[in-house]
Amino acid sequence: MGKVEYLLVLGACVVATLPLELAGVRVYRRPRRLARAVLPVAAVFLVWDAIAIATGVWDFDPAFVTGLRAPLGIPLEEVLFFVVVPVCGLLTYEAVQLTGSLLGRLLRNRHRVSR
Repeated sequence: MGKVEYLLVLGACVVATLPLELAGVRVYRRPRRLARAVLPVAAVFLVWDAIAIATGVWDFDPAFVTGLRAPLGIPLEEVLFFVVVPVCGLLTYEAVQLTGSLLGRLLRNRHRVSR
């Protein structure tokens, strides 16, 4: 696997959480809101990454990245990481919120019916 392993893991994250969107979570269907949530945080961490790479604090094993680098020397996979992981996290969070909301309504309705 080697050079595509990081991309495969990110792809698996997207595939694993995609059913949540299809079930009605509506994260991808609100792109402005999604961008406002993800892009500022991604920008901060990408700058942090660029500084760490430039100063030699860390780097990425060439055996596990494609070799494509974004500006400032950040591997493509790392850029995608800072977008994919927060999006998957938002999908999961919204699904839990939706489930809790639905369960709460079901329990309230059940309680009303049983009286």
